[in-house]
Amino acid sequence: MANVLNVPDKTFTREEVKKHNTEDSTWFIIDSVVYDVSEFLDAHPGGEAVLRQVAGQDATSAFYNLHRHEVLIKYNDLAIGTIKGEKQSIITPRPGDLSPVPYAEPLWLTPQFKSPYFNDSHRSLQKAIRKFTDEVIAPEALEKERTGELISQDLIDKMSKAGILHMRMGPGKHLHGVNLLDGAVKGEEFDYFHDMIMAQEQVRVACRGFQDGNMAGMAIGLTCILNYGDKNPALKKRITEEVFAGKKKICLAITEAFAGSDVAGLRTTATKTPDGKHYIVNGTKKWITNGVFCDYFVTGVKTDKGLSVLLIERGEGVETKPIKTSYSPAAGTTYITFDNVKVPVENLLGEENKGIYVILSNFNHERWMMACATIRYMRLVVEESLKWAHQRLVFGKRLIDQPVIRQKLAKMIALCESHQSWLETITYQMNHMPYSEQAKHLGGPIALLKMSCTRAAHEIADESVQIWGGRGLTQTGMGRVIENFNRGYKFDAILGGAEEVLGDLGVRQAMKFMPKAVL
Repeated sequence: MANVLNVPDKTFTREEVKKHNTEDSTWFIIDSVVYDVSEFLDAHPGGEAVLRQVAGQDATSAFYNLHRHEVLIKYNDLAIGTIKGEKQSIITPRPGDLSPVPYAEPLWLTPQFKSPYFNDSHRSLQKAIRKFTDEVIAPEALEKERTGELISQDLIDKMSKAGILHMRMGPGKHLHGVNLLDGAVKGEEFDYFHDMIMAQEQVRVACRGFQDGNMAGMAIGLTCILNYGDKNPALKKRITEEVFAGKKKICLAITEAFAGSDVAGLRTTATKTPDGKHYIVNGTKKWITNGVFCDYFVTGVKTDKGLSVLLIERGEGVETKPIKTSYSPAAGTTYITFDNVKVPVENLLGEENKGIYVILSNFNHERWMMACATIRYMRLVVEESLKWAHQRLVFGKRLIDQPVIRQKLAKMIALCESHQSWLETITYQMNHMPYSEQAKHLGGPIALLKMSCTRAAHEIADESVQIWGGRGLTQTGMGRVIENFNRGYKFDAILGGAEEVLGDLGVRQAMKFMPKAVL
């Protein structure tokens, strides 16, 4: 069956519908479907007067001026049939569907375009993770984003079983032999384009707070265990198995009130005990994603001659409390206090006093993931705005018929497409460059990409709110996605390195390779 609403087979004429415009019997038509709202009048959130104004009429234009199509899906039980000889014309998306809206999908997913980067395994994974996201993640994301509650253990368990937690860490041996979304891709084949797909598809739920609450701490914290935990294989094995199974949670605890992008300014201290068997950790961490519900903290500390990174387990002396920020508390943003916390020296990640290398090696993938997410959310805003501009009637015509609106959309589309192209170019280099070379050659380009895409997000947030008006400032209803993006895009401009710091990094890295070239 075509992608339309599933409604009863009974048919009516438009003349029959016109007769049902009384207090006792209120019918109307939306996209050829007949609705009987007689018993729904008192329950209508917008009041019964709005429904009475369209009683007996075709309310298609009026409805889509005020409501998202998903409202009809929610109240589908009010449908009683269709207009005789007419068919529904408005698409009802099914879980896993690609959007037919122009520019709603990256070009490689648009049938008429080709790409050298993606093969059948990438398309298989994209289809599987989109269906999983639509059916399993999205319902909880929308609810938790609204209530501010933390991610459920049930969802974590489902993602663990599907191999999604494993895939969040990017390519590597940890994926070998793991069943990934019922065989959508083999772990041995998983590359950075698969990684990009995983990062971008899960953004489509449009819940910026929950997006981080959905194990973002693991995505940037467990990396340090995988890459620098070899000195203690038993510890590495225990932590990774517990986290991938969803039984334990982990986060990265670097930032402090005293030091954000300036990692060298950390003040949390780790002093060795006289017997040399433990570190005693004292200090605080701030704005730590997922910290309120985590069992393990990959923590940047100051040791006697430099920075070090320790794995600290929740226990005596560790206290966490939530921080209220501008996005949903579902993110689990945290203030952490370490008060004389005793940590075994075996929990040192990397070498003592050389923790800066552990921290910096983590940044490239983190910043790249954030660029993936920001660019995909930008695309979602473009899709929403294109739909709205075609259905919103103002001054007797559609928004899309106004040249000024088309100009705004052109700018938004151009920013989105150009940054996706840049992202794919860098991702290709990541697939063909050894990890050691990535730190040397890709740190700058990734930093510049993240800086540029959050600047683009700023422009897109601004233009989209102007297109949407008051709805773009309202957390529910038609403009929910726009409001959420506008309220949350700044997190990506700060987390993982502020725009100014990343821009400077990109130029300074270029300076290292600058030849003796003159004008």
